[in-house]
Amino acid sequence: MSDECPMVEFDHHGADHGDNPVASFRRLREVAPIVRTQSHGGYFVLTDYNSVFHAARHPEIYSSARSSVGGDGLATTIPKAPVHLHIPVELDPPEHRDYRRLLNPVLTPSAVEGMQARVQELTDTFIDEIIEHGHGDFATVIGVPAAVTIDWLGLPVSDWPRYSAAHHAVIAEGPGSADHARALAEDFPWMNSQILEAIRSRRVAPRADMISYLVQQEVNGCALSDDEVFSMVELLISGGVGTTASLVGQSLVYLDEDLELRRRLVDHPELLQRAIEEFLRVFSPTQALARSVVKDDEIAGCTVREGDRVLISWASANRDAAQFADPDEVDITRWPNRHLAFGAGVHRCAGAHLARLMAQVIVSSVLTRMPDYRVVRRDLAPYSSQGVNAGWGKIPVTFTAGHRIRR
Repeated sequence: MSDECPMVEFDHHGADHGDNPVASFRRLREVAPIVRTQSHGGYFVLTDYNSVFHAARHPEIYSSARSSVGGDGLATTIPKAPVHLHIPVELDPPEHRDYRRLLNPVLTPSAVEGMQARVQELTDTFIDEIIEHGHGDFATVIGVPAAVTIDWLGLPVSDWPRYSAAHHAVIAEGPGSADHARALAEDFPWMNSQILEAIRSRRVAPRADMISYLVQQEVNGCALSDDEVFSMVELLISGGVGTTASLVGQSLVYLDEDLELRRRLVDHPELLQRAIEEFLRVFSPTQALARSVVKDDEIAGCTVREGDRVLISWASANRDAAQFADPDEVDITRWPNRHLAFGAGVHRCAGAHLARLMAQVIVSSVLTRMPDYRVVRRDLAPYSSQGVNAGWGKIPVTFTAGHRIRR
């Protein structure tokens, strides 16, 4: 590792960071745009907007491809999660492009618009489960994105809690917890079997779902293998079950603090679309992702070398005062809002339009059906690690009871 960058005590999975990620990243930015830590075998942290944008736009230097650098496992996490290869996020150009082009047509704004009715239906169903009681846990309501993802793929929608919990335990929480060990020993083998069975069955009898679409695709004139389809399905699950839930959970908790903004959104729902963009910036559902340096580079006066590991912090970049005025203030009139919540460059989130749609439908539905909800603060429970996905594992709320709208 280079001696040119300031050394700090930092672990994005650690309790000190998890207690207040915003303040933790602010402290790093005050030190330097790029710092290094000895945690998890040593890695650099990119903290400011320009450095993060530079790394994201140069995959020929900051590689997402799976390799032995930093150990075995998912290349985009530190430490590397012991999961199956994720295609196309763990591929660099030009190979990446061949697989990414298969996802782009089914995640365009027009394609996503066709999913709105199903997203609304599932949102209504989740809210119906608690609406008559006058109290509940919004952590169940923010399960909608996981249910939408599993349903869209063509897997049994009732299994969404197991998919969601297992991926969060392994990818977001990291090693050391009982949930992590159980997910690897029990849940992932079960999920792998279920996904592979779905792939094989769709080859024989396709349906109107994403797995059926993928098994019919080709790359360079060759049909995707079961393993390639599995890798793409695994990526879609890992990206779909946690990120939007993180965004919505943080947004709803914040709107329990800023009651004036909540009233504005209730009275003027047309403001919600712009508000979601600001929530994406401020609450950055994916806090940071990793890259491996494959070519020496100088960034913000610091030299990184081939074989180094780098953590690209979207969350820190999104609160860089050099890019955003009053970065810690929630301003839904902020425009243009060039946040990096969905990343940048070739690996920018393919599901960005779907994430926006789901967030708008869920927040709008809560504000419409439970406009007076209050969070029971004493019982709020954050995720055990805030390093990959920030947010709340338990969001107890009270509200004026209402009526179910679906049976």
